Amino acid sequence: MDRWLGNGGMELIGTVGASFDDYGVDGEDLGWVAGGFVPTPVACNPHGVVQAGVHGLLLDAAMNFAINSALGGRERTRGTLEMKVETMRPAMAGEAYRLRGEVVRMARQVAYAEATVSDAKDRMISRSTGTFLLHRDSGDGPKSDAARSSESSGD
Repeated sequence: MDRWLGNGGMELIGTVGASFDDYGVDGEDLGWVAGGFVPTPVACNPHGVVQAGVHGLLLDAAMNFAINSALGGRERTRGTLEMKVETMRPAMAGEAYRLRGEVVRMARQVAYAEATVSDAKDRMISRSTGTFLLHRDSGDGPKSDAARSSESSGD
């Protein structure tokens, strides 16, 4: 999972001024991720306000990384099925913000997550909810002769 820290392997995350620095799993085996965001000029319009699409980029990444932190082995998110982004306050170039993503529910093929961007006064700047398709490791590796025999005999 450490490969999702920093820019998470997505150069664009670092380019806009964000970084993920912590992740984990809560008592219900649901994942979370936390990070920071100091918007760079490339993330902003000419007035220094962060563009809504940048919020979408970071919130989507936070939800994906939170889900991946709760998955084991080679299991991963496969894609974003649906996502809603709400911006409530402007985020400004050079100011510091916190990123947080959390899994709300994890099913066999789909996960539900939410993410937020908050300022230093703990005010919500933007938030998102999303539904994600999962790739689960089926465990269908090579089977022994005994396992194949058991399956064919109905045991």
